[in-house]
Amino acid sequence: MPENLSSSDTSPAFDEKGQKILLTGTVYQIDGKTPASNVILYYYQTNSNGVYPTNEGEERNMPKNKLGQTHGYIRGWVKTDEQGKYEIHTVKPGTYPSRNEPAHVHVTIKDRHMKDIYYIDDFVFDDDPLLTTQRRKKMENRGGSGVIRFVQKDNLWIGERNIILGLNIPNYPIENTIPVSSGKNIGEDIISFTPFHAYGADKGTKTCPICKYGWYHGILYFVGNNPNWNEIKDWLTFLDSESEKRENYLKVYFVYGNESNYDKDNRMQALEKLGTEIGLKKVALTFVPSFKDKTSEVYLNKIDSNVENTFLIYKRSNIIDKYVDFKPNQENFKKLINLLDQSTNEYFKLLRPKQN
Repeated sequence: MPENLSSSDTSPAFDEKGQKILLTGTVYQIDGKTPASNVILYYYQTNSNGVYPTNEGEERNMPKNKLGQTHGYIRGWVKTDEQGKYEIHTVKPGTYPSRNEPAHVHVTIKDRHMKDIYYIDDFVFDDDPLLTTQRRKKMENRGGSGVIRFVQKDNLWIGERNIILGLNIPNYPIENTIPVSSGKNIGEDIISFTPFHAYGADKGTKTCPICKYGWYHGILYFVGNNPNWNEIKDWLTFLDSESEKRENYLKVYFVYGNESNYDKDNRMQALEKLGTEIGLKKVALTFVPSFKDKTSEVYLNKIDSNVENTFLIYKRSNIIDKYVDFKPNQENFKKLINLLDQSTNEYFKLLRPKQN
């Protein structure tokens, strides 16, 4: 490892054959909100042919061991800056010739809270046909989701990934001291699910919010067995207004999962009446029989039915913040507005790459 590290690194392969990419993001402490400075990330990868190449003339070359194993020379280190930011300029790795794994970039972390270096989930790529639903469900989410969803700027593909130190790392010495747990963690991906749509653009269907509208910002507002309808109306009114202001860049879904006296037709009618009463224009009102329901697969998002509400805020399908028992007041409205504003960066409105 070099003595002097920067928050930005360019791999030896950047000017070689292959699609140029930028992997970038912020490293956070285990709370998912506090930037972590001076964290060292080590990465290594294959070339565009899916091989770990060696070259004695390359400064970063790792010779093969007796078993023929090596990290090759397409490798490097970054050290996060004061804001926890990092950048890796490289080429998109190829799949192993055996095609038994999705293409990936390996990453390990040197974190002052841990004596030993630890690995996190590989960077993998959302458009990779080998990254199947079954593989996604088996991901460990060490450090958060490693799934990269590229955008394109000129000839460069840009993929953002925020890393959460200690998340899903066994024996990590610092605990995430949150009072109530409901919903997947900040840094993990929302798992697709198919609620019934009672009100909104997809009324009468079972449409996955993430699959259809997961590209920009989204808010999933879950309410289970303890609804407070006055507060629900206040939240829906605010969220609808905010969604109108942000147009196509924010999608909001109310997901009702009350197990008590569940009847599909009655639930559909009640939510349709609610949407009409408030005059909602943008927010979709949806429901599931319960948050443990396996048919819709909502259970995979680990929502607690007994809390008053759970808010999961996502960007590119990845959770960037969450709130439990969140009250509809001006302070909390401002929190959401600030979160959406601050996570709207220079890459936010860019589109997916044009595939050849």
